[in-house]
Amino acid sequence: MIFFRFSTYTMKYLFFSTNILSWFSQNRRNLPWRETKNPYFIWISEVILQQTRVSQAENYYKRFVLNFPFINELADAPEDEVLKIWQGLGYYTRARNMHKGAKYIVEILNGEFPRTPEQLIKIPGIGSYTAAAIASIAFNYPAAAVDGNIYRVELNPLLRELICHKDIKCK
Repeated sequence: MIFFRFSTYTMKYLFFSTNILSWFSQNRRNLPWRETKNPYFIWISEVILQQTRVSQAENYYKRFVLNFPFINELADAPEDEVLKIWQGLGYYTRARNMHKGAKYIVEILNGEFPRTPEQLIKIPGIGSYTAAAIASIAFNYPAAAVDGNIYRVELNPLLRELICHKDIKCK
């Protein structure tokens, strides 16, 4: 018989991850941005979701993708056209920054999306959370996308230990 010895942290992590993944599989919502590995579409969804409820975001996401299905089309579009499609979402700086970021990706990066958070964060309008989200979802890069929702939750010591482990800084 083989016995494995796991650290307390490993056991807590396994317990937590098993439970959270089980909960997610039972409560998962079908959302269009979850059906793609396209970094451009993931970026659009992340920016839209920054100040928008998921229930509202889906229609705006579909409209944006329909009007700008490729990053070069967003980059080439006049700003007023981008803002018109964005209309109703508010916080127009998000649309302007995404437009600038699309131009940067097309003109400077030859239309190629960077694959790591360190590279993505150099794009105008992409911060650390969005960079981690794009890298982890589109490219399976091991990056934790930690946002304000996690900070607002009153974490018990187990969750705090798991979320704030190693290089992840917690307030």
